[in-house]
Amino acid sequence: MPPEAVLLESRAMRDSVMGLGRVGVLDKVKALVLLPDGLHVTTRMVADYFEVGDRAVNSLMRRHRAELSEHGMHVLKGSDLRVFESSNLKLSAESYPQGRAHLTLYTRRTLLNIAMLLRDSEVARAVRTYLLDVEEGARGRVEVPRQTRPAPTVESLDHRLTHVESSLADIGPALRDLGPVIGRISGRLDRLDRRLDATNRVVCAMSERLSDLAEDVRELRYGPRPLPRPHRHPGSRPKRRDQG
Repeated sequence: MPPEAVLLESRAMRDSVMGLGRVGVLDKVKALVLLPDGLHVTTRMVADYFEVGDRAVNSLMRRHRAELSEHGMHVLKGSDLRVFESSNLKLSAESYPQGRAHLTLYTRRTLLNIAMLLRDSEVARAVRTYLLDVEEGARGRVEVPRQTRPAPTVESLDHRLTHVESSLADIGPALRDLGPVIGRISGRLDRLDRRLDATNRVVCAMSERLSDLAEDVRELRYGPRPLPRPHRHPGSRPKRRDQG
């Protein structure tokens, strides 16, 4: 059995390689184009990268859905799909079909997993060979004492970048789940503001009515208020009644 065939047959071997986070191998074999969010690709983009048909990717996805889902594959529907569409409107219809009820997305880790499952793809075979070469080289390296260890290599930096990218991919679904909750809370706060405004208007009207009622009670108890006396200029004398 060819060495790279071990990855095709053994889930444990694939999980072992996935644990090393070597997604940088994808760009070393062939340039990988991502969606504008910088994290995902569609089924058509996966097929283009591995130079196979959409049917081959869909068939592989159905057979290994659980394994691929563990490594970043997920399906967008409803409001999550609409939010995603609004952020990716610049994509062409070929790479991102519009007006669909759902959309399957894949991360770099998912593509690396697919590369270890696709049999009839030269690109996938090259990725598997590269992975095994890197693994063999890692086993043959001699551990260098800490005080003389060289600066981080491109491979180690790539591993760190992969870890960060994987963390962002995990955060993405959580943020999408949080979005509708925030929307509902915002709607409730708006309704509460309107109720408080209506309550304030009722309180003001009641206050004015109570003020009028207090005036009515005072008049019933003491009688109407006397009219104000006319203003008299200082020094003027009151007119006599016999003066015409």
